[in-house]
Amino acid sequence: MSGNETEAALGRAEELLERLKATRDELERLAAAENAEAAVDVLAELAELAKEVESELTKARARADAPPQL
Repeated sequence: MSGNETEAALGRAEELLERLKATRDELERLAAAENAEAAVDVLAELAELAKEVESELTKARARADAPPQL
């Protein structure tokens, strides 16, 4: 795979990490407001985002480790 594809996967992972951070901040806000019901929904969103980040990092790693194509 090309370096561009690896960089694109890393870029997507970085975008997802930013979303993860924003969602975590939302969770902290809800916790401070003692809004448990909404916090549970945000926790589920955090779990899904974490899975997406892991997937993109796995793709980037696989592309980086793949032998160059001629």
